[in-house]
Amino acid sequence: MCPLQSVHADDLRRHPLPAGRPQAGRPSGGGWGVSAAPIPRFDGASATSADVAAAVAEDGVCIVERLVDEATCDAVLAELRPHLDAVRPGADDFEGRNTRRVGAILGRSSSSVGLIAHDLVLDVVDRVLGPDKSTFQLHLTQAIAIGPGSPAQGLHRDQWCFDFHPFPPELVVEVSTIWALTDFTEATGATRVVTGSHRLPSVTATDADATGATMPRGSVVIYTGSTVHGGGANRSDETRVGLNVDYTLGWLRQEENQYLSVPLEVARTLPESVQRLMGYSLGSYALGYVDDLRDPISVLRPDRRDTGFGVD
Repeated sequence: MCPLQSVHADDLRRHPLPAGRPQAGRPSGGGWGVSAAPIPRFDGASATSADVAAAVAEDGVCIVERLVDEATCDAVLAELRPHLDAVRPGADDFEGRNTRRVGAILGRSSSSVGLIAHDLVLDVVDRVLGPDKSTFQLHLTQAIAIGPGSPAQGLHRDQWCFDFHPFPPELVVEVSTIWALTDFTEATGATRVVTGSHRLPSVTATDADATGATMPRGSVVIYTGSTVHGGGANRSDETRVGLNVDYTLGWLRQEENQYLSVPLEVARTLPESVQRLMGYSLGSYALGYVDDLRDPISVLRPDRRDTGFGVD
């Protein structure tokens, strides 16, 4: 999610939302050069990271169904429910006036580790981000509960959080995921995605161009930071809960500050691979070292004396 609520009005005036450009064969839906198209799908029991990554690269999005079981969803929901119940709904239409959002997921839900650091997802992220990195990192974690009566969220690109920088389409800087902790249906507000929109440097899309990422709980939708999407309208009497987990290149700033969001005492209990994913690692051979050229992992693991320049 690109947190437009944190962008001042002056910023929006300086960086207006990208304007559409006429393309040959404008679709009847009203967008430029994009159209509502099916989202590629894979069975979680047989999906390979190579196939999933290829689909994301080609279409900007894909769904892996039932990648985790319902018991895992129940556990994550149970741990996050008190936090969702305690937070106020959004303050504007983008956040959702009947939508509740909570972050700091690694500090609040131990069961979420299996989703945030799922092997298949991390391998897909690594493949999609490609060679433009030494490492990648956790960008944000956020549980999103869209309540009954919530209107559809405005379509947007997650990578607008980087000060609306016009990254070229061939440079993938972010991979986003949303795990369905409850069933995602058209009625409950499944995320809408404009398939193929990642290929255009600018695009104007309407709801008619978007396809609902409907999926059973335990599934995950994976898309790039340049793929146009938005939360759906909840026309049911149920609350739709998803877990948004995004990843970005190691040399970019995180959207959610993991070092302040997750208490040190909690971070120290996590597997080293997750600690490094949080950002307790080097963004390249030198980015992010601590004091006397130490690797930041040594903050959580004092026995590690790796230096900050990749040399022992």
